[in-house]
Amino acid sequence: MARTALVTGAAGFIGAAVCERLLAEGWRIVGLDAMTDYYDVALKEAREARLTGDYRSVHGRVEDPGLLMHLFEEEKPDVVIHLAAQAGVRYSIEAPRSYLDSNITGTFELLEAARAHPPQHMLLASTSSAYGANTDMPYAETMKADHQMSFYAATKKATESMAHSYAHLFGLPVTMFRFFTVYGPWGRPDMALFKFTRAILAGEAIDVYNHGNMRRDFTYITDLVQAIRLLLDAVPTVGAPVGDMDSLSPVAPFRVVNIGNSAPVPLGDFIDAIETATGRKAIRNPMDMQPGDVPATWADASLLKQLTGYAPQTGVPEGVAAFVEWYRAYHGA
Repeated sequence: MARTALVTGAAGFIGAAVCERLLAEGWRIVGLDAMTDYYDVALKEAREARLTGDYRSVHGRVEDPGLLMHLFEEEKPDVVIHLAAQAGVRYSIEAPRSYLDSNITGTFELLEAARAHPPQHMLLASTSSAYGANTDMPYAETMKADHQMSFYAATKKATESMAHSYAHLFGLPVTMFRFFTVYGPWGRPDMALFKFTRAILAGEAIDVYNHGNMRRDFTYITDLVQAIRLLLDAVPTVGAPVGDMDSLSPVAPFRVVNIGNSAPVPLGDFIDAIETATGRKAIRNPMDMQPGDVPATWADASLLKQLTGYAPQTGVPEGVAAFVEWYRAYHGA
């Protein structure tokens, strides 16, 4: 029989890509998404329309009392991939309560449902922003991460602690993954690549924060999905670390895993790649650093390699070109 995966945030950028991959492998997918208007709902609907096969679509919020409990009871998922969250560092300054509701309460509802109907493995999305004020790079999962710079990051770090407690108390195998600046076709309109591409094609200026003195570990969506797929089969077991750098908990089937390209790219080089892909020059508007942001991210992804044998490999020029090609086709630009 086909394995069943419950994917939250299934119409999101990452969620839809994960669902598409698993459906192609013959999985049965139960996809939950709130279809909120944080950004263009039509884009979410277009992503969801691509999910053909044994796919059940459920529209609702993860924080809705009893919704996840009902889905777990009804579907008994083999694995859970929890991607639903209120995203965005900057928006968390404007609307922090939405992060409390979706990220904290929503994760609590998920953990309670899993406690009642335990899956074989739960994979929960965290963020590279959890490393916060750390300046030692590359970021390794065994580093302390106590000084988050935004409420968004704080809520995601809190979900790591919440999930660890449930893994310890109830034996739930949990893998938390910390994403590093994911980009690619079907991406979010609030992300830099989407905003920059739209503005450059329209001949408008782009805001370049920290006067361009930014570096990001850009991770292409296909690489991220491959890593998630392989981690599904890397179920944490207490007392079975894979090496000295394993973040495996000493008291729970729980670990944290970075998913990044292990190659910090200067923001200027990223913009250069968009200029090359679009054939247009950007009008750059230097800006100060935004509150809650960090100047650089850089993943040590060696634990991912130890667990799965895989390392992300798509370079920025190739990934940006693929996004611009999709953007032009989707928007007729």
